[in-house]
Amino acid sequence: MFSIVIPSWNNLAYLKLCVESLKKHSGFEHEILVHLNDGSDGSLEWVKSQGIKYTQSTKNVGVCLSVNHLVAQAKHDWVLYMNDDMVAAPGWDAAFVDAIESVDTDLALFFGTLIQPENGGNDIIIKQNFGESPAAFDEVKFLQHYLEDSRGDKEGVAAQPTLAHKKWWSMVGGYSLEFSPGMSSDDDLLMKFCVAGCRNFRIVGASRFYHFGCKSTGRIKHNLGGRIFVMKWGITQIEFHRLYMPTLRNPDRGNTAANPHNCVRASWLGKLRRVGYALRYSYPLEDIEAWDPMPGKGKWSKGN
Repeated sequence: MFSIVIPSWNNLAYLKLCVESLKKHSGFEHEILVHLNDGSDGSLEWVKSQGIKYTQSTKNVGVCLSVNHLVAQAKHDWVLYMNDDMVAAPGWDAAFVDAIESVDTDLALFFGTLIQPENGGNDIIIKQNFGESPAAFDEVKFLQHYLEDSRGDKEGVAAQPTLAHKKWWSMVGGYSLEFSPGMSSDDDLLMKFCVAGCRNFRIVGASRFYHFGCKSTGRIKHNLGGRIFVMKWGITQIEFHRLYMPTLRNPDRGNTAANPHNCVRASWLGKLRRVGYALRYSYPLEDIEAWDPMPGKGKWSKGN
């Protein structure tokens, strides 16, 4: 049904719980592919013992490279990217299947509904605490209450996990490497799908995942993704989400104040920031070098 791609960086306890939840709570047969960044914490031995299809690099190559590498090897048309610190709830895949069947195109992006101990004021994330680590995870409570918030689908917004058709992932180039190790790569992907003609961006209310939150990203030096985004596209991420994403599903995508030309256009704020950043910084290579002084030096294995 789906190919599920999971990058993991020495997060064995989280990875185990993630994969186990997929096996336990999926209504269909899915392919699971894992990329191990390093894997010296026992993750390599575990995926081998489970017969999970995997690839490996000797160091952390970041989300962009990891996910693109896995997607290229996926055997199913629809690919779900999720992080290893997520737990799938019952019915997650059936809800995605319903979403796919509700549109007449495969040029679409669907997203899961996240449940987290803290949502940081982000109202698209459900705030419920079922534990802040695998050891503290209360599975019984989670299964009893994960549908307690009765919200439905939400159009014109994005979250995680991300479900996309492999064809379109390939056509837009997947995650762009200039955003390595990965901050703001999601928004860049949205923009690329938008440019390709995608007008279906939907958080699927019934497809739910518990997210412990930032268990890998908190260990790395972040790229300044917002600056790379505005340098590349000419608008800020805030402008894209506030002014354009909500209008993309209008049937005529009418001439609104936010979208006068029926497409995303560079803003004056974006243009000014481009000039400032270009004069002061060296993006994106400066960011890549900051987190990985010797990019491309890690060795890749073929996995199984």
